[in-house]
Amino acid sequence: MLAFFRRSIIIGVVTAVALLALFPDLRTQMIDTPVNLVPLEPSTQAQVSFNYAVRRASPAVVNIYNRRYNAEDRLKLSTQGLGSGVIMSDKGYIVTNYHVVAEADQVIVALQDGRILTAQLIGKDQRTDLAVLKIQAENLPVIPLSPQYKPAVGDVVLAIGNPYNLGQTTTYGIISATGRAGMSFYGRQDFLQTDAAINEGNSGGALVNTRGELVGINTASFQQATDIETYGISFAIPYELTHKIMNKLIADGRVIRGYIGIEARDINPVMARLYDAEQISGIIVMGMDPNGPAAKAGFKVQDILIEVAGKRVTDRRNVLDIVTELRPGTEVEMKVLRNGQPTSLNVLIGDEPADY
Repeated sequence: MLAFFRRSIIIGVVTAVALLALFPDLRTQMIDTPVNLVPLEPSTQAQVSFNYAVRRASPAVVNIYNRRYNAEDRLKLSTQGLGSGVIMSDKGYIVTNYHVVAEADQVIVALQDGRILTAQLIGKDQRTDLAVLKIQAENLPVIPLSPQYKPAVGDVVLAIGNPYNLGQTTTYGIISATGRAGMSFYGRQDFLQTDAAINEGNSGGALVNTRGELVGINTASFQQATDIETYGISFAIPYELTHKIMNKLIADGRVIRGYIGIEARDINPVMARLYDAEQISGIIVMGMDPNGPAAKAGFKVQDILIEVAGKRVTDRRNVLDIVTELRPGTEVEMKVLRNGQPTSLNVLIGDEPADY
């Protein structure tokens, strides 16, 4: 057995020597064979980041401090509240919420570049919870605007503001719903609903899209407005309405709205048949201000309003939008169906009462 192993070893050594003699390149390959390490390729998947949007929008979002005179010392001002605002033009106009500055004796604006300025209140509108301030300063950052952008459910949005005075903070979410009407805590306008976190101090700040363009003005979370413990339900005033109200406040110091003084309900096909009316688009007058423009023009309960100033009526919201845009003192033609018959009435538009 031992002789067998010895013979095998000798044969192996002789064979190896013969191979090395015949193929000398094998000697260098055995000694210096390199190890080919394949470098890992960097990931081709782009990192998701909203840094571009934040860098574009955040300089134009300011911190707002509401100061009031001390009841015991009229010469002493103390900070009573805080919020946020958005610089809308290089002329120094800032939009914020009505409730942020409604009770303020003095408003202080802090810019992100460190400047601290006293702001002038240009006007405020409780109905839409909007107010306009003005500061005197040069080289102001202005929020990017895109009137062509139309917010849609599922769009990613960022809420920028100063929650709890921690300093500027950005939260992230999507638009959960558009056209949220009938919110009892502010007016009758439509809101954007988002799940981006909006806390105390965020009010009046910017809601922007992933390009940093203004989508709306943050107003409140559902919890803040109702004291119901909820999460992921917050509201913002759409840019389109914000821009319109801002221009009205700059022009007149208040929002002048047309008024006709009717109470109505939407009409549907079933109700149209009950009222013997082929026209199914309109609203039914259920009541009136006895001293209002509609009553003076000859409106009657159960009239079906179908046209205002040449514009077809679709529902109560549509009528409200048309009438509020009419200048008080303007006379317009309105068409109604009365007992199934068309009738025209000339209505002198009034000025909406402050408590309406």
